[in-house]
Amino acid sequence: MTFAALGVPSTLSAVLEAQGITTPTPIQAATLPDSLAGRDVLGRGRTGSGKTYAFLLPLVARLEKGRPAASKKPRALILAPTRELVGQIHTALQPLAKAAGLTTITVFGGVGQHPQVQGLRKGIDIVVACPGRLEDLIGQGHCDLGAIEITVLDEADHMADLGFLPGVRRLLNRTPARSQRLLFSATLDKAIDTLVKQFLHDPVTHQADSAQSPVATMQHHVLHLSRESRVPVLVDLTSAPGRTVVFTRTKHGAKALARQLNARGVPSVELHGNLSQNARTRNMDAFHSGKATTLVATDIAARGIHVDDVALVVHADPPVEHKAYLHRSGRTARAGAEGTVITLMTDDQVKDVRDLTRLAGIKPTTTKVHGPDHPVLVELAPGERTLVPGGLAVEASAQESGGGSRGSSGRGGGGRPRRSGQGQRSGQGSSQGQGGRRQGQSAGAKSGGQSAKPGGGNGGSRSRRPSSGGGRGHSAASFSGGR
Repeated sequence: MTFAALGVPSTLSAVLEAQGITTPTPIQAATLPDSLAGRDVLGRGRTGSGKTYAFLLPLVARLEKGRPAASKKPRALILAPTRELVGQIHTALQPLAKAAGLTTITVFGGVGQHPQVQGLRKGIDIVVACPGRLEDLIGQGHCDLGAIEITVLDEADHMADLGFLPGVRRLLNRTPARSQRLLFSATLDKAIDTLVKQFLHDPVTHQADSAQSPVATMQHHVLHLSRESRVPVLVDLTSAPGRTVVFTRTKHGAKALARQLNARGVPSVELHGNLSQNARTRNMDAFHSGKATTLVATDIAARGIHVDDVALVVHADPPVEHKAYLHRSGRTARAGAEGTVITLMTDDQVKDVRDLTRLAGIKPTTTKVHGPDHPVLVELAPGERTLVPGGLAVEASAQESGGGSRGSSGRGGGGRPRRSGQGQRSGQGSSQGQGGRRQGQSAGAKSGGQSAKPGGGNGGSRSRRPSSGGGRGHSAASFSGGR
């Protein structure tokens, strides 16, 4: 099956081919014939299944030969729940829109609205937006949805989880009743059913995979440990080669854990709702580029954040419900790559984690771990452990997320040589140099939340010589706030 065989115009197929995309994914193959024919479509597929091109291709194809947009009256609307997802959709859209001679703009909060207002005034074909800011601009008279020809709702279930559906309904009510509507979601539940019945006309439903089945190539593990062992174990896992995403339940937890990892030599950045848009962009750029090897995030990163070669996902705080587990875990094992998912579980979380994995439809391997010396850690995160003095000092993390974690206290004892694993995790290549690991030489996260000085300039991977006096450190502060 090819894109051309599904009805995708040759100009758009050529754009995909230039990017090495030649074979449609199951969700694309299922939905494209109907969406290109102008039908309303309800599509369900897991994160990483290719939903973005499944709606971008018919949207651009529909607008390609139409008249230019009038001032303040866009022709197409794509709604997404987070700023990061809006940005990533726009990145994928731009080459297609350019080939079709269409104009595009992103609309979201956290940044000044003037450029958005100016863009809409000039006349924009396609708006990619978060609901809140778009409603604000409409209320101020800067945008009118009366000329919309096609509307896309991406991650509709996530918008429902975040409480955005009232705003989404208000926006859809402003679009023409018989305009085409495409709704894509990882799960289909009652909240989505209500939206479908109200706004989609005679929709065709396509489900490309099981709602609960995890990506087949993922390995799922649970590490049963004490609260005191969580940070040392996380330092060990995240100092192995490869990119790691660590999830916490709260914004405070993400901030505190990122500082603790940096203090112990793991170049880390945070991602959560308390950061400004500029800080979020800088931190994601650092993670994409490899300056930061670990991203510590709340569930804001569980959907739509695409980073190639994430080798490991760690649930530092187990999620509340199984859908969040599957979405978080979907940050790894994308596009057929292998990936490992680890959940940290303390004694008081045993029942919750057991229920969580059962509902998620997985059977993880559970191991009792007493600290970072356990051999299973090298099996799960192979490769030489590498630490950078001070980790990655990202100015935005200290200045814009506020507060601070309490200082770490080192335990006595000499340094010990680093361990080597059998093979490597994907994404980062091997670490070179002399080495050992030093986990407690923190300069201490000061009360104002300032990071220790970065070592090695760009925060790249650099081995540490064994420490003669620095023992393993652990912070008195917890990273799972609100217990």
